[in-house]
Amino acid sequence: MEATYKNAPISFTSQGTGNPLVLLHGFLESKEIWQDFVVELSAKRQVICIDLPGHGESGNFAEVHTMADMAKAVKSVLDELDIQQASFAGHSMGGYVSLEFQNIFPTILNSLVLVNSTPQADSEKRKANRDRAATLVLKNKRAFVSMAMSNLLTPENNKIFKSQIDILKKRALQFSSTGIYAAIKGMKIRTDHTELFAKFQGQKIVVAGKNDPVLKYNTIKNLAKRCNSKFYSLPDGHLSFLENQIELREILHLID
Repeated sequence: MEATYKNAPISFTSQGTGNPLVLLHGFLESKEIWQDFVVELSAKRQVICIDLPGHGESGNFAEVHTMADMAKAVKSVLDELDIQQASFAGHSMGGYVSLEFQNIFPTILNSLVLVNSTPQADSEKRKANRDRAATLVLKNKRAFVSMAMSNLLTPENNKIFKSQIDILKKRALQFSSTGIYAAIKGMKIRTDHTELFAKFQGQKIVVAGKNDPVLKYNTIKNLAKRCNSKFYSLPDGHLSFLENQIELREILHLID
């Protein structure tokens, strides 16, 4: 199915009925990461999986895809489905988009789950890394995708989940370089939403991997506490939907 935002197609799936749950993927991912979750979750509720702009089967519309534009693209899907209230769970960049959605559309979210994500903005060091990544993806997309994906797991888990990681890399290589570049630039300039997350009155959950190479586990744990959020610790890296699928599925079942 498709919605449209700024004349670009926004691809999504919808299964089940009632009490909608929106699942948003991370950078270099697509709605396909949620395939193993949807069947079970949709038995009890409506589950909407969306390809964010420049990812999966969704199109591009700007040189920079800001988190605000991505959030508005998500809203176009909810409008297409005539949904007024929903819960969100976002992996990594999908968490950034979920927070920006709450910022722009504060009356829609019932629950908010951040999976391997953070409400904080990029540090100056991280912003510099984003710039280097943006340059590399335009020069050599294949090398960038391979490096970026491998850096999300421990060396051990790169071996254990090699076949699944190869599938993720293959899918990501189908995304346009301009779409990947636009997302990198959008993440770099995103707003710090720590205060917004702290003030959110709905159910909120933070899921973090103890061995996440991207996000510092103790920082995320302390953030969750400061923001009065339920916190779940998982034993592996940045790809909890893959590395700790059973545990994450149980957590997603807890969403109101």
